Amino acid sequence: MISSNDFRPGVSIELDGSVWRVVEFLHVKPGKGSAFVRTKLKNMQSGNVVERTFRAGETVPQAVIEKSTMQHTYKDGDEFVFMDMESYEEGRLSADQIGSQVKYMKEGMEVNVVRWNDRVIGVELPKSVVLEVTQTDPGVKGDTATGGTKPAIVETGAQVMVPLFISIGERIKINTEDDSYLGREN
Repeated sequence: MISSNDFRPGVSIELDGSVWRVVEFLHVKPGKGSAFVRTKLKNMQSGNVVERTFRAGETVPQAVIEKSTMQHTYKDGDEFVFMDMESYEEGRLSADQIGSQVKYMKEGMEVNVVRWNDRVIGVELPKSVVLEVTQTDPGVKGDTATGGTKPAIVETGAQVMVPLFISIGERIKINTEDDSYLGREN
């Protein structure tokens, strides 16, 4: 059990039969009445974000989450096959279990597989990935970094907005949290 006074961003709790991660919290002590904690919680399975208020000192069950580093080895039909880097055991995850991060899955990539009560509830990719641009409009002489953006398709099939000077075959760094272009690979 964890007290609402101990909430911090990143803390995982169990509510209504699912796992929620604290995104934001604010401890409020009004002039009249008792203190309370206003939180913004993100459901780790569905990704929904809700706001919820707890009384100060109210206890809720803390979610016991296990993370294991696994390497994506290959894709078998609709399933992604992962190998545990410590025990060398293979595991399979569907695209639904991986979630929206599936668009950046590349063979050989190491990810953290997140489990709760022996059920896979998600996959955490690195903060940024380096992928090759496979399709985009050609760059024209005079295009600059401040000129604008254009869509580009990378080797995994994901679409990312990139500066006008990026061309096919270049390797770019992409932020996996907000799908933004970070720069060319060094």
